[in-house]
Amino acid sequence: MKPPRHHTLARQHSGGPSSIPGRSGNPKLDPGVGVMAEVDSQIAELLHRSTHDLRLAWRQLHRVEPPRLSRDLLIRALVHQLQEQSYGRTGRALQRRLQTLTGEREKRGASSDLGAALKTGMTLVRQWRGHTHAVLVRDDGFEYEGQPYRSLSVIAKRITGAHWSGPRFFGLIKLATASAAAGAG
Repeated sequence: MKPPRHHTLARQHSGGPSSIPGRSGNPKLDPGVGVMAEVDSQIAELLHRSTHDLRLAWRQLHRVEPPRLSRDLLIRALVHQLQEQSYGRTGRALQRRLQTLTGEREKRGASSDLGAALKTGMTLVRQWRGHTHAVLVRDDGFEYEGQPYRSLSVIAKRITGAHWSGPRFFGLIKLATASAAAGAG
């Protein structure tokens, strides 16, 4: 069975060095551009599949009914599975390090410094009313649909037609009440 096809925008790109085989920039260490091109092609095709086709792909891959997930989360789960099959699973040492970092972040709360969280080249993705919107992080701001913007909030307003906190709309910060409630409990 051929793995499901996925969309590259379902991933965030930091623009920095990658531990994924084929992304090191060193041809001697890379398994081949062809493998990456095929995976990227499969990922890109996923966005164009119907929700029914995505659920069918899940059934074929896992041999069980898919969980009740939004279309976006279903795509992300299938992308993860495809990448895991193509590039291998995350090692135990990295999993432990990620758990440690997650625990530290939860203890101190979400960072309010977006500059530390966003890196040039990263792509922010948000689904809104059945459409996927991607914003590229640039040195001098953001790019949405080929146009430069200085603010995520302006982009969020363009997408929704209403005033939004751009960082909140793109999931970069949580509601203050949710953070306070988590800290009190």
